[in-house]
Amino acid sequence: MPFGLKIAIVSREFGKRMDQRAADLGLTAVQLRVLGSVSRLEAAGETEIHQNDLERIEHVTHPAMTRLLQRLESKGFVRCVPSAVDRRYKKITCTDRSAGIHNVILSQDREVLQELCQGLTAEQISALEELLDQALRNIDPTGRF
Repeated sequence: MPFGLKIAIVSREFGKRMDQRAADLGLTAVQLRVLGSVSRLEAAGETEIHQNDLERIEHVTHPAMTRLLQRLESKGFVRCVPSAVDRRYKKITCTDRSAGIHNVILSQDREVLQELCQGLTAEQISALEELLDQALRNIDPTGRF
């Protein structure tokens, strides 16, 4: 089987399992990813997270992000309030319901990795991660991934 096909199959299965975990939280995978970005930025000490920050991180258009944030707000996962720094922007924050959700996502990511790597030793899984990290650095040496 060609290597690219193997990667595609693993990627699809990984995504499918992560999608199911997002659905268990009442979210789509994309909504969970955006929510995870907000949560991660807040945990890193960012005091002002704006829509354009999320558009850049998630590589989505302004209208698409607007819809995503409106949906997350209607579900009670984020708050969008006028920025105290610049009134042209809305500050996006997690609600109590979603604060720290990036840790849940990381945990789920590890669970899915363990499911897909059954039969591999911890050392083999670590080596796989290191090899993929190197491949990502080869794709983008700036480390945006």
